[in-house]
Amino acid sequence: MTGIKTTGEKKLMLFSGRAHPELAEEVAHQLGVGLVPTKAFDFANGEIYVRFQESARGADCFLIQSHTAPINKWIMEQLIMLDALKRASARSITVIVPFYGYARQDKKHKGREPISARLVADLMKTAGADRILTVDLHTDQIQGFFDGPVDHLFALPILADYVGAKVDRTKLTVVSPDAGRVRVADRWCDRLDAPLAIVHKRRDKDVPNQVSVHEVVGNVEGRVCVLVDDMIDTGGTICAAADALFAHGAEDVIVTATHGVLSGPAADRLKNSKVSEFVFTDTLPTPGELELDKITVLSIAPTIARAVREVFEDGSVTSLFEEQG
Repeated sequence: MTGIKTTGEKKLMLFSGRAHPELAEEVAHQLGVGLVPTKAFDFANGEIYVRFQESARGADCFLIQSHTAPINKWIMEQLIMLDALKRASARSITVIVPFYGYARQDKKHKGREPISARLVADLMKTAGADRILTVDLHTDQIQGFFDGPVDHLFALPILADYVGAKVDRTKLTVVSPDAGRVRVADRWCDRLDAPLAIVHKRRDKDVPNQVSVHEVVGNVEGRVCVLVDDMIDTGGTICAAADALFAHGAEDVIVTATHGVLSGPAADRLKNSKVSEFVFTDTLPTPGELELDKITVLSIAPTIARAVREVFEDGSVTSLFEEQG
């Protein structure tokens, strides 16, 4: 007989960067594993050093890092960790990116602009990622930017079930804040058996985060409106959309979004808004100044953990959402 036979079993190892340790710890808890001890620090000039305290040779490695502020630092740390795992002879490397940085730069609006979402995917592939697992990309086409499997998870079941349990569904109207989110809003309508309305808006391409709301398409008078979006950054778009709904006679407005980026003037805008509740998932850490009664944060960790287990056991990630309707 020639060669050597092994009887080793597959091994799952979960690694985390420093961007959002609370989410990583919750995912680890849901999986029933511990995070791999990691030594990570910044040098005086800002360079990042990473070393894992356990061997990753032959393991199926899952590296979780959400691209929160300062976004460029945490993307770079993730790339460095990927490189370390590749050089540590990991069997496979799956990058878990609950919030995918630069997702809004997914196409060229004008000449001489970058497609930065594609660049991020290329960087991950070059650094050693075999697979990406992410939550609610800004646009579905980003899945095609990565040369390998992309598992696209959805927060809709978590958010919709929370809202559906709180409000009188006979008075509920699902509202898309713009034409680009109508497809997602349609899924909400199917799940909650509610009608759809759309806020028509026009964005100034030369001024970031500048939006003027024009009109509401659909009946919202006397209705409890749930505005659904993938992310809220400065809060200008969603608060303007809510004002338009109230101006058209809405009884109440609830805002839901997967990613609470909440940068710049978001804190003041959310505090001063007439919206009764903002509902996010914890794909990103919520800034301390936004710990308000009207802000609810739901855990995305169980969804991520179930997807990780399916990937590790060669199961179906898609089945997680088919089962939930």
